[in-house]
Amino acid sequence: MRPATDALIVIDVQNDFCPGGALAVAGGDEIISRINGLMDEFATVVLTQDWHPAAHASFAANHPGAAPFSLIQMPYGPQVLWPTHCVIGTEGAAFHPGLCTDAAQLIVRKGFRAEIDSYSAFFENDHATATGLEGYLRSRGVTSVTLVGLATDYCVAYSALDAARLGFKATVLEGACRAIDLNGSLAEARDRMRAAGVALED
Repeated sequence: MRPATDALIVIDVQNDFCPGGALAVAGGDEIISRINGLMDEFATVVLTQDWHPAAHASFAANHPGAAPFSLIQMPYGPQVLWPTHCVIGTEGAAFHPGLCTDAAQLIVRKGFRAEIDSYSAFFENDHATATGLEGYLRSRGVTSVTLVGLATDYCVAYSALDAARLGFKATVLEGACRAIDLNGSLAEARDRMRAAGVALED
């Protein structure tokens, strides 16, 4: 068992991000058994869940003529336009049935505001609108977080960067993550995480 000051944050292990889903990450389901095993080592386990309204501004379908994976400018900066995914209440938004959700004490839903995307477990993409996770972890006495899940180069990386910025010791277990790797996004994310002091382990 790890110290009580350590928390496991499991990012977006949902049907739409696993093979067969609307925004499938290659091998996304391969990490589930390892994640389930890790949960027994931590006193604090948090799951995050992408939770979008159908009219979400990050969906290419809501921008006539726009192609999925193209970039647009939003008030908070550049935004990738994604295929419609993890729509509130759909099977795609549900956790993968293989994930052991019973071990979690908290589920953080993110991306439910239609006008702003939310990759990080801590903040929406304006880097200002908080999810409340920071306060929860501090009230539990957590000082160190280990991050796993989907996808390495987006929601995992953004969460790790915010954790480090907030003063948590942050570790990403890359062997328990899978990446989208859109136009070199994985290498860029790894460089940014290392520069911010995030530990990358297998």
